[in-house]
Amino acid sequence: MEVEGQDTAINITVKFSGRSIPISVSLDSKIKDLKSLLQPLTNVLPRGQKLIFKGKLLVDGMTLRESEVTNGAKVMLMASQGLHQGEGPILKDAKTRPISRANTSINKTVNEKFEVLIDKNRVERWKVTGVIGLADSNLKAIPEEVWACGPSTRALDISNNFILDVPAQIGCLSSMQKCLLNGNGMLDNCINWKGLTSLKHLKVLSVSHNNLSTLPSELGALCSLRQLDVSNNKLSSLPVEIGLLTQLEVLKVNNNRISNIPMCIGDCISLAEVDLSSNLLTELPVTFGDLLNLKALHLSNNGLNSLPSTIFKMCLQLSTLDLHNTEITMDVLRQLEGWQDFDDRRRSKHQKQLDFRVVGSAEFDEGADKL
Repeated sequence: MEVEGQDTAINITVKFSGRSIPISVSLDSKIKDLKSLLQPLTNVLPRGQKLIFKGKLLVDGMTLRESEVTNGAKVMLMASQGLHQGEGPILKDAKTRPISRANTSINKTVNEKFEVLIDKNRVERWKVTGVIGLADSNLKAIPEEVWACGPSTRALDISNNFILDVPAQIGCLSSMQKCLLNGNGMLDNCINWKGLTSLKHLKVLSVSHNNLSTLPSELGALCSLRQLDVSNNKLSSLPVEIGLLTQLEVLKVNNNRISNIPMCIGDCISLAEVDLSSNLLTELPVTFGDLLNLKALHLSNNGLNSLPSTIFKMCLQLSTLDLHNTEITMDVLRQLEGWQDFDDRRRSKHQKQLDFRVVGSAEFDEGADKL
């Protein structure tokens, strides 16, 4: 990692969680600048970093030269608990958390090919109800009889299995409105997106808790989508085609590795709830001010130090704002036009919830910063 445009550069090594992070930085850079460089490399917010050199704590306002940090120096980074971004500190290769399975002795009865015996009564029930429920079934493949349900299918739930192949045949479920693929450990090539995005009536899609690193441009073809959950993956960006989802109301992208949001997010004019918490964001596009129906925005555990200038002025329905563990201060918020009206809405919502509290219950917490 290098800082461009610096004249007197030195190479140092930052020790963190068993890793050695090489960095080239100017002697005249301040310690706070070094912390900003380390943020995307460690997932630790600058205010949660303590840099120690030769037994001394380095001070944010001092330069490396003033701190007597020289070429080849080794600096130790200690992270304060609770100030991690994304999925916490980046250690070595990220590993998927295995899905726990109870009654493993019973599951051993599944044959080596992992095929589910055809249950004619079950298939008939699927066709009548339109709901195919196969969650937590220890499956490694989608049963063939699923495709026989065709256009009668309204919902497919294969979450929390071990399925690593969603074939093009999924397109034959042409009337499907809800599709839950979460918790299978899927990689990018496990989903036939052409087949999936041919489902023009699909309103709810969840691919959370998998191993996806990218989302394809075909996602924009899901023109009827109302809810999209891609949380808890390894995504580093969102496709610009997400702006084509003009009927999208709920977007959950939390717990990924996203460092920027495309400007076209402002075209998703129906968005009411957006969760971007636990990512690597340092700023939001100004087009967030175009989301006039936005009611809840979750931004905790990011490196943000400001919000789009028009967000309070234009987003007049916004009443929930989660800013825990960001760099945004009250002084920054009070300077934004429309802040007072937002604060009044937030307090009004808080009070309404308090009115329905049961006496003796736990202290109220709306899940947003106590601004």
